[in-house]
Amino acid sequence: MERSVTSSASLSSAGASSGSPALIALDWGTSSLRGFLMDGSARVLAERSNAHGIQNLSEAGAAGFEAALAGLCDDWLDIRPTLPVVAGGMVGSAQGWVEAPYVTTPADATVLADNAAQVMTAAGRPILIAPGVLHDPVGGIPDVMRGEEIQIAGALAEDSGWARDACIAMPGTHSKWVRIADGRIMGFSTFMTGELFAVLKAHSLLGRLMPAGLDAKPEDEKAAFDTGIQTAQSAGPGDLPHQLFATRTLGLTKRMPPEALAHYLSGLLIGHELRSGLALLTEMPAGTPLLLIGDPGLCRRYSRALAAFGTTPTAQLGNTAPRGLFQFAAAAGLLPSVSASPSSTESTS
Repeated sequence: MERSVTSSASLSSAGASSGSPALIALDWGTSSLRGFLMDGSARVLAERSNAHGIQNLSEAGAAGFEAALAGLCDDWLDIRPTLPVVAGGMVGSAQGWVEAPYVTTPADATVLADNAAQVMTAAGRPILIAPGVLHDPVGGIPDVMRGEEIQIAGALAEDSGWARDACIAMPGTHSKWVRIADGRIMGFSTFMTGELFAVLKAHSLLGRLMPAGLDAKPEDEKAAFDTGIQTAQSAGPGDLPHQLFATRTLGLTKRMPPEALAHYLSGLLIGHELRSGLALLTEMPAGTPLLLIGDPGLCRRYSRALAAFGTTPTAQLGNTAPRGLFQFAAAAGLLPSVSASPSSTESTS
């Protein structure tokens, strides 16, 4: 089983306290598994990944999860057999190793820990698995997240001000816009922006004019993306289906080069998401920080789109899952000497 090592530290040379391994944290999604060896100060000592997400296991059932875990970090488990192990993401879904049912909003790391599920490996090692979060407002539409709640816990641990009040945007296949107050997830909305883009580009009439493997010139890419954003800004109720068809007609009329059409589509869909997401921000206290969490390239694209709306994110964060898993472990009492409360001395910008 393949294993990708992206960073490492020698276990034998790790010193006392902050340099000594204290936790194995697993970010286990649909398509990939990432493992982090962490010390008692939430520092990542080593990081590994493989492609064995819950839908890509070598065999079905518990044996497949056991094999994926062993292939990723058997040596960590062997050298430090008493290290606690925690996991978050789709591994706790109904299709995962064991189901960790959703908790309802408001939710924080303590709520996640109090409602965690546990699975025992064949070797008798317990693994604590974080639940997802359900937001089900009275008279509204239910919404769920699984995995993002761990990233949010990690982000809020970086700055106590963010924990007090924040709006967190998480671009991706299913983008999330999350309202934070008093360190808790109070509510959120999901936008299928990334999935809509992929489906429309690959499986609809719109993609037929988009050449594969041909990149747009930087100036054409920018112009097309900006046009998509501007079109979304000018939209009236129900305009999106009509504006989507322009992805085709702009190509047919030669007003936009074929290789730029996907960037128009991207800008249009992101623009419509931002119109709704920023409306959520206006319902929060004035000056509420807006945080972006996700893939750096995608976050940069969202930052560019936000600028067109006259908004600048307070911070753009990378992978906050390791810190979030650490907070989850601390809240569960697996790191008894560590507080799960946000730090007031660290920030990320």
